[in-house]
Amino acid sequence: MSPRTPNILWIVTTQWRASATGYAGDVNARTPNLDALAAESMNYTQAVTPHPFGPFARAALLTGVPAPENGVRDYFDPLPATTRTVAHAMKDRGYATAFFGKWHLGKRDSSAPLVGEGHAKTLIPPAARGGFDFWEGFEGGFLLNDPWLHGTRLAEPVQVKGYQSDVVCERAARWLEAMGAGRSGNTFCVVSLEAPHPPYDAPAAGVKAREPGEIVLPANVPLGGEAEVKARKELAGYYAHIEATDRAVGALLRTGEGSKEKGEGPGRWRDDTVVVFTSVHGDMHGAHGLFRKGWPHEESVRVPLLVRVPGVAARKDETPVSLVEVGEWTKQWAESGVGRVFDPPSPRNGGSETRPTLISMPSVVALPYQCDRMWRGVRTKTRKLVLAQDGSPWLFFDLEHDPLEMKNLAGDPARSGEIEKLRKLI
Repeated sequence: MSPRTPNILWIVTTQWRASATGYAGDVNARTPNLDALAAESMNYTQAVTPHPFGPFARAALLTGVPAPENGVRDYFDPLPATTRTVAHAMKDRGYATAFFGKWHLGKRDSSAPLVGEGHAKTLIPPAARGGFDFWEGFEGGFLLNDPWLHGTRLAEPVQVKGYQSDVVCERAARWLEAMGAGRSGNTFCVVSLEAPHPPYDAPAAGVKAREPGEIVLPANVPLGGEAEVKARKELAGYYAHIEATDRAVGALLRTGEGSKEKGEGPGRWRDDTVVVFTSVHGDMHGAHGLFRKGWPHEESVRVPLLVRVPGVAARKDETPVSLVEVGEWTKQWAESGVGRVFDPPSPRNGGSETRPTLISMPSVVALPYQCDRMWRGVRTKTRKLVLAQDGSPWLFFDLEHDPLEMKNLAGDPARSGEIEKLRKLI
């Protein structure tokens, strides 16, 4: 008798940097639900986004192909409708597929305000929904409250009252419950949340932001000037949205938990479901005096990555991995079956601490505070090299001894051998 194939759930957030959780040791973060998930998961502490900006990272995550090869080079480039995604691959493997929440890969009006109903109500036609059987979401708009949804069962955008993370998680939960009750086979579901993306001062489902002065800042945020003031103010709201979204994620993960006890069949979340939690990128929040994303620094590039696999013991894993790999992992989970489910990273890719992950920004996004240049880089557990557009070394950090990246060694003659070795990997 062949083993059961697992259900698979991706929970993808926006701008949630790797350090900003209780389980990662951030004293500012209240994340009891993610802390509980981490206790059951493989916690990839060295995970990175391939591109620290939304559309580029989302395209890479869904296709397993980095930008611009996946068709997304510019911030306003839509994902080509002919692109094959992980949804197509999972459908081929007999899975019912669904997507809920922020898409950010559609054709957008570059002249419309980024924040507001213009992008929030942008229609994504069925042919441009990445191959998902069921799709219900919004293009963008950064409306962390009262989102506009459209899709498979909503021909036109409808505004749904409530905190966005709560609304999207609750609607995804109802779909998952219905699929489980109908015994409709295996499901692959992506829940895509905008939080904790700015505006950081937006209401956070009743979570009161702390006073800016209470926020504990890392040592790479310059003190005594505008950067500190801005960082404290923004982080107060940021952590409120983290707490509110952690609560929404917890409610989603508890969906169907009691089915086994009620005699309604197997407890699908506990026994049959692979759960992935991550974010498409982080936020600088004043580190090195910088803000937002697109930068190659750790605060922008490193992301949380929890993977709970039935039958695989929880562990803290320091293997360098990239979000561009998660789609391939997902296909392997579908082919393995509960009880002998694939345990990433795959042996053929190796698990060494020197395993390289590639990072880049394929274009300049001309928005306030974002990175002002194109760059390419490579990161291992202990080193990071970033090249400027002309191929010259821009940044080189010894992450082993300088995790906050306080000293750029790109011009150090003693490091030229290391730099050249890493340059060949880019």
